[in-house]
Amino acid sequence: MQELISVWVRDPRIQNEDFWHAYLDYEICIHTNSLAFNKKNSCVRRRYSEFVWLRQKLQENALLVVNLPELPPKNPFFSLNNARQIATRMEGLRNFLKEILHNPELLSDSCLHLFLQSQLSVKDIEACAEGKRHYTVTEAIQNSGSKTQRFGSDENSKEERETDSE
Repeated sequence: MQELISVWVRDPRIQNEDFWHAYLDYEICIHTNSLAFNKKNSCVRRRYSEFVWLRQKLQENALLVVNLPELPPKNPFFSLNNARQIATRMEGLRNFLKEILHNPELLSDSCLHLFLQSQLSVKDIEACAEGKRHYTVTEAIQNSGSKTQRFGSDENSKEERETDSE
């Protein structure tokens, strides 16, 4: 059977931090039969700055062995109301992920899996990947989207708060 990894970047949404600050996030959906993934279907929401973090983290973890694809450039004149700019950015983010997901060296990176299949913040992704959480990478991914158990900074355990202060 041929391995399949499909990725979509869609459904841009404006998120308001406060009256003056807003940003777009995008839904990232994965459908796969790859043995590299425990969860075969998933959707998470991520913003552009989190993609920038992911690229930097993958570059650090790959130790310059892998030449990573570029992200769509950051545009100082990017408008949350310009459909063409948003569509171009989404296509660039999708192409970035497609290239990464077809690189076997990068598929073993736990930060990539947490980014694509968990609701964790980038801070919590780093901590989980470093073993500084009471849950494993697999548990974070399997429980993502679960109403009964949600991992994240808003519900950190005492152990996690102590780890964060180190």
